[in-house]
Parts: sequence; structure tokens; C-alpha cells
Amino acid sequence: MNSLDLPKPPHETRVVVAMSGGVDSSAVAGLLKRQGYDVVGITLQLYDHGAATHRKGACCAGQDIHDARRVAERLEIPHYVLDYEDRFRDSVIDRFAESYLAGETPIPCVECNRSVKFRDLLATARDLDADALATGHYVASRPVAPGSDRRALYRALDPARDQSYFLYATTPAQLDFLRFPLGELPKDETRRLARDLGLSVAEKPDSQDICFVPQGRYADVIARLRPDAARPGDIVDLEGRTLGSHEGIIHYTVGQRRGLRLAVGEPLYVVRLEADSARVVVGPRTALATSRVRLTDVNWIGEGSLADLDAMPVAVRVRSTREPRPAHLTYDAASGHAEVTLVTPEDGVSPGQACVIYADDTARARVLGGGTIRRIDALQAGAARAA
Repeated sequence: MNSLDLPKPPHETRVVVAMSGGVDSSAVAGLLKRQGYDVVGITLQLYDHGAATHRKGACCAGQDIHDARRVAERLEIPHYVLDYEDRFRDSVIDRFAESYLAGETPIPCVECNRSVKFRDLLATARDLDADALATGHYVASRPVAPGSDRRALYRALDPARDQSYFLYATTPAQLDFLRFPLGELPKDETRRLARDLGLSVAEKPDSQDICFVPQGRYADVIARLRPDAARPGDIVDLEGRTLGSHEGIIHYTVGQRRGLRLAVGEPLYVVRLEADSARVVVGPRTALATSRVRLTDVNWIGEGSLADLDAMPVAVRVRSTREPRPAHLTYDAASGHAEVTLVTPEDGVSPGQACVIYADDTARARVLGGGTIRRIDALQAGAARAA
């Protein structure tokens, strides 16, 4: 058994590495090459990178493709750039736009992992007779039991870098083929490794923006994709009284306080977005407290069957920047929905976001799965209507 828990010795083991051009995936390629694996690098062109060549702070842009190529040359490994632009637009960008227009706050990185990287790219890796697909994600996987071929997903060693929230939709079959060498490394060790390998990206800043959303300007992207999207409407309070107007719900997210431009004498927050009527509903911060969340498109990678769950004690993450919090999980097989009851209410839970389920709230907890938040039940009576 080699360091990737694969049966053949490294020199007989082909590993495809998804190379984004950043330091993390580059370090993975270098580490595996140094360990003697047969490494093949693949970089995905996900959108028209010509317009993004000079844009910093986003992944998969033209400069990143160039950087990935330079790293592959340094490591003397084969490197391919695959045009996934059409797949990415259909599976990620268009869905992102539709979700925003429905009053949701989507996470395109989850969908990209689910429908492009871990579906299409994984299939390409198999076509290349690879034994595994490795990525630079900070998440850990290991056999569910000694000697088992089935793998489980866990939070990364470095809590500041943990990306398990974005990988909950990985299926058991995908998980068995994937490897995450950085799951047991802190970020500074990754950079040190890149420096030791002489990689030009060793000091390259981490990406901050969603790759196709320059400077985080979501509304600009939606307006370009859907020119009729910015439908004006009313800003109303919890009782439906009009307090002001807006130029489109795409400019707002649940929990937002800034930019409302309301002179009412008290701080107000966006409680929900009503797409059909183009209304932005606002209220006091207490109205954001959420006790129950309904999930759809549930992916389960824990033990047993979803159908057997009944108030199972778990921990959940309703935002990528928050720590897992205690909750109880129930699944309704008839509707295909899961319901999460939070032990302590959370603020700012938004439809379209992911709710990721962990076995507990410890630092290295196992990921059990997750789903898309479709409905939230708040504590305030005025805000308890389904979002």
C-alpha cells in the first residue's frame, strides 16, 4: 500500500492532478512526483479566460493556466488544458443566475465540484487509465475501517483552510477515487513544500473571488447574463408595510444590512427575498434567528441509510465561514427532503446556501453529507412564513 492508500507501488500508479495554477494544486503535483507517482496534470478552461487574463484574485483565469503549464514543465510531467467552457456555463453559471433570480444565495463552487470537476474531470481521469484523481483541496479522506476500500471524508488538519463545506456533494464512488494530499498539512507547510520544489507559484496569493465574478460583483454578472433580471420592487417590513423601493432583488442577500437606504430609526436586515412579487422583506436582527431548515438535493456519505434517520444528533454548517453547530437531522423519504433542527438558532440562514452535516462539532469531524437550503423557519412569528 502506497501513501495514497492504493495497492500498487507509486511508479506503477498513475495519478491525475487537477491543476488550477495555484500553489495548493501545484504542491500536490510536486509532492506526488517526488514520491515517484506517474503524475499527469490537467487544467480546466472554465470560461472565456481572454477577458480575465489580467484579473487577479480569481481561479482558472488565463494567467492561472499559464502558471499551471510552467509548474508542469518544472516538474517534467505531462500537462493538458481541457476546454470545459460549455459544460461550466450550462452546469454552473446558468444555474447560478437562475438561483439568484429565485431569491436564493447560491454557492457555485459546490456545483462546480459536483457537476464538472468530480463528474466530468473524474471521468477523464479514468479514460487516462488513472488510479486516482488528486486535488489541492484542504480536506481529508481515509478508509472507513482498516483494509476497507470505502473511504470517508473528514475536516482538514488546518481549520483555517478546511474546505469540507464545499465538498459535501461528493458521492461515495467519487470519494473512493479521489485523493486529497493536503488534508493533513497546514497552509504554511504547503508553501514551504512549493518553495523546496522550486515552483514559481510558491508565493502566489490565494484566490478570493468566485472565478467568474470579478471583485465579488454578483449583481453585475447576473445583469449581464439576464438583462431583464433587475426588476424593481418594494422593500417591506414583516407586516407588509412598504418602507422603500429597490432596483432588483439580485442586489440583496438574507442578513444584509448595508445598502437598504431606509430612514426608519432602527437597524433593519434583509429577512427574506420574495422573487414572485419582487419584494425585499426586512426586519430587526431577531427576525433572522432560524431554528429549522429544510434541505433538498441531499447527498449522504455517512453510514446507513437516509431513510432510517430520525432526529439523529449531528453538527451542521449553514455558512462556509461558520463552525459546525449541534443539531438534529430527520429525513422524509416520501418527499426526499431532510429537516435540520438547530439546538441554538442561527442568524442569516439563506435559501440556496449549503447545509453541511458532520458527525459532531469536533475539529476533525467526519462529513456525513449535506443539501441545499430551500426553506427556513424563523423564531419570529412575522418571519416564520416559508422563504
